[in-house]
Amino acid sequence: MPEIDLRSIKNNYRIIGNSEELNRAIDIAVRVAPTDLSILIQGESGTGKEAIPRIIHDKSLRKSKKYLAINCGSIPEGTIDSELFGHVKGAFTGADRDREGYFGEANDGTLFLDEVGELPLQTQARLLRVLETGEYLRVGSSEVKKTNVRIVAATNVNLDRAISEGKFREDLYYRLNTISLNIPPLRERGDDIILLFTYFARDIAMKYKVAPISLTEDAKQLLKMFKWPGNIRQLKNLAEQITFISTDRVINAETLKQFGITDDSATGRGLVIAKPQQQSDYVYENERDMIFQVLSRLSNEVKDLKQMINQNKENSVIQPTVIQNPSIMQAPTIPTQHPATEYMEDNIPIAEVYVESSPRTMQEMERQNIIDSLKRNNGNRGKAARELGISERTLYRKIRIYEID
Repeated sequence: MPEIDLRSIKNNYRIIGNSEELNRAIDIAVRVAPTDLSILIQGESGTGKEAIPRIIHDKSLRKSKKYLAINCGSIPEGTIDSELFGHVKGAFTGADRDREGYFGEANDGTLFLDEVGELPLQTQARLLRVLETGEYLRVGSSEVKKTNVRIVAATNVNLDRAISEGKFREDLYYRLNTISLNIPPLRERGDDIILLFTYFARDIAMKYKVAPISLTEDAKQLLKMFKWPGNIRQLKNLAEQITFISTDRVINAETLKQFGITDDSATGRGLVIAKPQQQSDYVYENERDMIFQVLSRLSNEVKDLKQMINQNKENSVIQPTVIQNPSIMQAPTIPTQHPATEYMEDNIPIAEVYVESSPRTMQEMERQNIIDSLKRNNGNRGKAARELGISERTLYRKIRIYEID
């Protein structure tokens, strides 16, 4: 095969860096582009996986056809089948006309399925059929449709773990993973970190016509030692913050530390970006841990209330009990019909302690946690999902199940 001009490809797609693993991923993408093999791109969130499918399409025989990029994690579970495969008029409430769906629209072209690990199992079965036979059914229809679409998928989820937990089909994994590409995390790219930071800083300075910033040697070393949980997105965010907030134009290590960049930090404290889901931390386990944490704290709260009630029986004056709320995960106490009231000598109430008649169910606690998180984030579901440690689609599903306005 002819030698691939990596420099030209990087320039065309604004890919910055020279790490060996990144170069290998680009090289493989170009070599398999003329085929119709399915490709699975794996890597942490924020590593720049979205550039690879575009290269594959543009270097393929389908380059004159449609290229569609779909984020599977952002589509609610109840509508994802309709979005991907289409529907017929009357298939469900609101289906006032036929819809082709992405597989129909991208026929003869390329369909990039980002966050494919977030697909529901039912949708995974439909996707497997398309990959094996090229056939699918629109929602509400019995007419078999054909498509000749090339699939490129990406995920930041540990699919091996998802398979073992029954969250992802093993047969679909092997069908998608004909060719596997791994995009390295930023912390493993060495000098690329400096190249990317410099690129972002200059780009921002030119865009907003401000003086560019530069790095001292100790600042460069600190950037390379940082763990970068948010990868390239986090690095760009840092460059933007320093450009506009710092009064210094030459940035040293001490300045970086003011923005949360330290040699022993792995969480990116000080940056206004949430820590993404790591490949080894699957979202289902985080959600389960959240519920267990709430149950444990609720149990302690109920125990404190029982002790207070027993003490009230022995004393004519009820001592007010203050229950600390150290975490946003703390389940609040719901007032019931039996308030115990403390009075001063002149019979003026000074405090009321409400006692629940029975413990709240796990579903009630989870519903309240979601409501509280949405309030704290001003209704922003993306931020609320990150705070709760679940995906946006899982949050959409729970909002619908719990009928949260």
